[in-house]
Amino acid sequence: MEVIKTDIEGVVIIEPRIFKDDRGYFFESFSKREFDEKVRRVNFVQDNESMSVRGVMRGLHFQRPPFAQSKLVRCVRGRVLDVAVDIRKGSPTYGRHVAVELSEDNHRQFFIPRGFAHGFAVLSDTAVFQYKCDNYYAPQADGGIAINDPSLGIDWKLDTAEVILSEKDTRHLRLAEFDSPFDYNTDLYPELNAE
Repeated sequence: MEVIKTDIEGVVIIEPRIFKDDRGYFFESFSKREFDEKVRRVNFVQDNESMSVRGVMRGLHFQRPPFAQSKLVRCVRGRVLDVAVDIRKGSPTYGRHVAVELSEDNHRQFFIPRGFAHGFAVLSDTAVFQYKCDNYYAPQADGGIAINDPSLGIDWKLDTAEVILSEKDTRHLRLAEFDSPFDYNTDLYPELNAE
């Protein structure tokens, strides 16, 4: 796999090595050994999948500590714009984002570390989205910031009339109104450093 660094340290795009022939293709979608070596040491414990129609925007979500999650995401059918926003207080890149198109054609994956809000917009008729998490989902730790906050400067590549949001996602605060539970100088992976 090739790891592509982004403008925000720790947030990376992963391109798998794809083997194609007249039968189709094959690639290794995840290797813990290679991921730990090339990206960071992470212990993924839960896999999730969603299906969404065009115009659906999900996010920008996170889990509050001690239930914070890193995510490794990919789109296995269709096409999405996937975004990570740095919400670590004191971070030199606080409030900045990285956006990447993930699709069934490019097979790219996107790693979002703890301390980031995450969301995506569906750009195809439908999309099937999969992600690995390094902590179990805890509903009491749910958090989010407004996915359509203009101060974030995200071009979601959708017309406003197309956007479909859940009731929950319409209630998140904008970044300026938000008190982040993450601190840039706090160890967000204490369980890994205790080993």
